[in-house]
Amino acid sequence: MSCGDRDGPASCRTSTGRFLMDSIDRRTFVKSGVALSAAPVSVRAALPPEQDTDPLEARFQYQDGRSPWPLCLDTATIRPTSIQEKIRVASEAGFEAIEPWDGELHQWEESGRSLEELRSMIEDAGLFVPSVIGLWNAIPGTREQWEASLAASRNRMRMASAIGSEHIQVIPQPRRPWQEFDLEWASDRYRDLLEIGLKDYQVNPAIVFVQFLPGVSRLGQAAAIALDADHPNARIIPDVFHMYIGGSGFSSLRQIQGDFIAIFQFNDAPASPSRDQLKDEHRVHPGDGILPLESCLRDLQSIGYSRCISLELYNPLYWKQDPMVVAREARDKCLSVIERALRPASSLQSNNSRSHS
Repeated sequence: MSCGDRDGPASCRTSTGRFLMDSIDRRTFVKSGVALSAAPVSVRAALPPEQDTDPLEARFQYQDGRSPWPLCLDTATIRPTSIQEKIRVASEAGFEAIEPWDGELHQWEESGRSLEELRSMIEDAGLFVPSVIGLWNAIPGTREQWEASLAASRNRMRMASAIGSEHIQVIPQPRRPWQEFDLEWASDRYRDLLEIGLKDYQVNPAIVFVQFLPGVSRLGQAAAIALDADHPNARIIPDVFHMYIGGSGFSSLRQIQGDFIAIFQFNDAPASPSRDQLKDEHRVHPGDGILPLESCLRDLQSIGYSRCISLELYNPLYWKQDPMVVAREARDKCLSVIERALRPASSLQSNNSRSHS
């Protein structure tokens, strides 16, 4: 996720997989609630006990056995298209999930259509919603500002809940100097948001960190807010791009538990421009840049992370291309990185042989 200094530029606020396990009816699977929790499922569980199964293969439960995680498409990746088209593209390109923005949900309602109808469209396409972006200006610095922000935050939670989202992203704006960002205050307000979201809307708020918010620009700062909220459902949302440009580094992933992560934002960063000059528009497809994505994925697997890997790009060059071409290339490149990270060379060769046969 990324956004502007206030509540995101207009393009952020209004921007906006097919499930490959053919033996499972798509809508039945989604409506079962299993997909909404992003809990891994496996067709191998139905095999008779005497049938031999490869333990490695059994862990690769998504993407036709190529990934241990569901793949999600952040709708900003193909921003110029409508939400209906984004749903179709995500499904036909082979994603299991879609991550929309609150502005798209607002526009949908403004057009006179219900979010329940949009949820049905998502489920009919075989998709689920792990997260919605987001709760803008969700942790202002004073009590008066906080009280004033709640109506908008509640409305965004309502919209996220209406389409069946498990999480909603908490953007700890407004931006202010780091010296003025009170982590204790932020933790208390995040706990309030968790209580409101879970009790009133059945949606789980999760904290993001972004390089341009001085008080919450690093993974450790977001983790501090979540941990000190003292709530069992407190979670963070790492984005590899902001881990890089914000200076968090990547070693911290292996120090946390998988359930502490609501969704993992995936992309890559080019070698040029330099890190201090990188902006969201420079994001590239996974594997096309210099980030240590393979080691990140191995760390995610080692800590037991089982929720979505979400492809999130804001590259204007991609917006000029056919959305289906962009989405399919994104999925293919995500899978290539996953396979390089997690599979032995012999297994990769076998999988490639099957795909070309």
